[in-house]
Amino acid sequence: MTEHPDTTPSPDIAAVAEEAVTLVSELIQIDTTNTGDPDTVVGERAAAEYVAAKLTEVGYEIDYVESGAKDRHNVIARLPGADPTRDALLIHGHLDVVPADASEWSVHPFSGAIRDGYVWGRGAVDMKDMLGMTLALARHYKRNNIMPPRELIFAFLADEEAGGQYGAQWLVTHRPELFEGATEAISEVGGFSLALSEDVRAYLIETAEKGIRWMKLRVRGTAGHGSMINNDNAVTKLAEAVAKLGNHQFPLVLTDSVREFFAGVSELTGLEFPEDDLDGAVAKLGGIARLVGATLRDTATPTMLDAGYKANVIPSVAEATVDCRILPGRMAAFNAELDEILGPDIEREWLELPPVETTFDGALVDAMRTSLLAEDPDAHTLPYMLSGGTDAKAFDKLGIRSFGFCPLRLPPDLDFAALFHGVDERVPVDALKFGTRVLDRFLRSS
Repeated sequence: MTEHPDTTPSPDIAAVAEEAVTLVSELIQIDTTNTGDPDTVVGERAAAEYVAAKLTEVGYEIDYVESGAKDRHNVIARLPGADPTRDALLIHGHLDVVPADASEWSVHPFSGAIRDGYVWGRGAVDMKDMLGMTLALARHYKRNNIMPPRELIFAFLADEEAGGQYGAQWLVTHRPELFEGATEAISEVGGFSLALSEDVRAYLIETAEKGIRWMKLRVRGTAGHGSMINNDNAVTKLAEAVAKLGNHQFPLVLTDSVREFFAGVSELTGLEFPEDDLDGAVAKLGGIARLVGATLRDTATPTMLDAGYKANVIPSVAEATVDCRILPGRMAAFNAELDEILGPDIEREWLELPPVETTFDGALVDAMRTSLLAEDPDAHTLPYMLSGGTDAKAFDKLGIRSFGFCPLRLPPDLDFAALFHGVDERVPVDALKFGTRVLDRFLRSS
């Protein structure tokens, strides 16, 4: 096999980039909607079969794993590296997508339409864009006997959109040997460009993400007739608690990742981030402001209510769902604030995935920077914290250091953050080709 331990363009990379665009479109056309409800979830089987066929076609031996429930499938493949003494690099992505209402879209959300310079559809940026780029490169390396410096583990996973209980979390618990030897990983929501000014373009590398707690609140009261006075109404008590929690602002906390991001932006643009007006300063960042602003403090957002079964019946139980996002190092303080806000009478149960954070340094970060510069000589790289979560939370349990690195050079006027789980989700064709070239250089030099 031929070793390519540098960042020169891979053979026929233009054709590989074209294939990546096609693969992204075809993956979007496979409906993998994850509602989080076992009765309505579509499952990842069809997409996993598609990926498995593309990999075995070029000679990969794969692990095809159903992870704890019917049709929740995962595909894992390994490509040997030139230096077998080095630890492996994990490249992982999720096959599932969130639901989409076709009536709200300009195109059908599962059309995978390629038009106006974009690939359209649910999953275009979350995250079938990276799956397509990764799959195209994996096929290219195998077809052309290209051996990267270190072993690569390609993982196409189920159920990330509902916490990975039938995907990465299940595999880490039940099949950890599939990731044996991996010490570092890359995945979604990082490496995309941000226009800080007309002549300053930064690429944000995800080094941290907030913890997730999907929490159910439950209040019990006295059932009765709706026409009667009832001072123990579960709906009333729940509504008061939900309103109090939803209106609460948690304290401002600057983590290491956020401080380093602000310092980098200040160095590049001169923009200052005074702590007495941090929200105002962040607002000047444009479309990315919502993403960055959500990393300044913990949040607890009520998202669902469930109570009662008839207009004239006061129910004995009322429930609410709250989406909590918690900064690294804040878990104990967050719990103490919840206790104070909700009091002792509100029952709580939850699914929790912890925060993760790593430093913005080392050979892998250097390889990201070098690979970006090779394709965009004006590139600057900055670390940032993701307000959401990824499967990095599962792989953290195996001691795998994770980064978000799905490189995309985006049009400066594109509101990229709004596309995640949004209507008319789409990814620029040129960004996919750019990302494929950058990932190729990165994987052959890291």
